[in-house]
Amino acid sequence: MSQSEYFEEQLSKVEDDSIAELTALCRKLQEQQPGSRVPLIDPIHDVDEARVISLQIAPGPGTSSGFLSLRNDDPTAARLAAVYDAAGLEPRYGIPWNVFPWELPDGGTKLTPDQVKAGIRPLKELMRIAYRTSAIVAHGTEAKRLVQAWIKAGGQQVINQRGIKIYEVRSTADRAFLGSAEKQQVWFDEMVAAYTDAMARAGVRPTKK
Repeated sequence: MSQSEYFEEQLSKVEDDSIAELTALCRKLQEQQPGSRVPLIDPIHDVDEARVISLQIAPGPGTSSGFLSLRNDDPTAARLAAVYDAAGLEPRYGIPWNVFPWELPDGGTKLTPDQVKAGIRPLKELMRIAYRTSAIVAHGTEAKRLVQAWIKAGGQQVINQRGIKIYEVRSTADRAFLGSAEKQQVWFDEMVAAYTDAMARAGVRPTKK
């Protein structure tokens, strides 16, 4: 199945019960900033089953598909997909999300403090919808900053109630993987270890390879 065929099929599923609330949230966020674009979440993910949030910076070029998806044609998505695969994490148990859900107008790769702050309320909404989440994997500096801001804005209560663990790992973007092959492998393995631990804490068994 080609990329275009895959996403055309996924578009027909965005109102399914397993993803409908996230679809509504993405559309609401887009309406809040007229002219903006907020990609939908690939229906391969499931709000009722999700245990792990994969928190990254902002929609990249791969989201021209219209989705945040492991199937997107860009290095960031490909690397996250490889991490999921290495950890044996089925996509239905994870949800990709962005610190700044809106597409950056200038195609930039860094966020301003105000843009990080703007991500607090969407993250709160996501955590309400994905009610079984027990881990957030914060990929990169901006993700770590948002998590800390969310904690100060009331997130600590959610963490305490649900026993949520925060993992801080490297961004999956190419710029964060500038280094020798040995270093890249270490960084990748650290990500896999975080997801593996998160799965174990949630009682999620890895898929057999």
